[in-house]
Amino acid sequence: MQESGVPYFSQWETPGMTLPVLAAGSQALLSDPLWRHSGAATIEEYAHWAVNVCGMACLKMILAARGEIHPTLELARACTRYGGYVVDEIDASIKRLIYAPFVRFAADRFALDAKTITGLDTSAIPELLSKRRFFIASVHSAIRWPEHEPPSKGGHLVLVTAASDKTIRFHNPSGHDAASQADVTLPLAVFDRFFANRGISVEA
Repeated sequence: MQESGVPYFSQWETPGMTLPVLAAGSQALLSDPLWRHSGAATIEEYAHWAVNVCGMACLKMILAARGEIHPTLELARACTRYGGYVVDEIDASIKRLIYAPFVRFAADRFALDAKTITGLDTSAIPELLSKRRFFIASVHSAIRWPEHEPPSKGGHLVLVTAASDKTIRFHNPSGHDAASQADVTLPLAVFDRFFANRGISVEA
């Protein structure tokens, strides 16, 4: 497949932070020199949120494809006001992106036609993308190592930009190197091992 032409953004401001985060958790992001670009007020806020914003990175890429650049944490704050993220008042933990409020947020703020999709067979993604420009797919984050067998499906979001009856192409906000970040192309059968059969289709 050809390159998508869709700008790539990591969920970290420094795209090479994935392996440090896997090794040390969000604390590793306290050393990200580019954290201010995120829109965070402090580096601590950045480190706390960045591990949760794969969905906002996907949205940022969709908006960038039409020429708009929005800081990732500004998107996350705005989405939280719609209920897309829920922050626990006791331990400040952040619940993963909730699709329905995100859909409302994307429509209200950016005039994006987004729809939640569940029960989607991997083989149906090519037809979906023949009608809709993007698909934010729920996959296991281990998809950065497609040769591995994931322990489960879902929990992480990637931006699918194209698919055929044999292959699929996507941007992964937490890829650990160039080959696993932008315009990753995998056989549909491999993608299926990680895909949770749900996500959000977007017509930008």
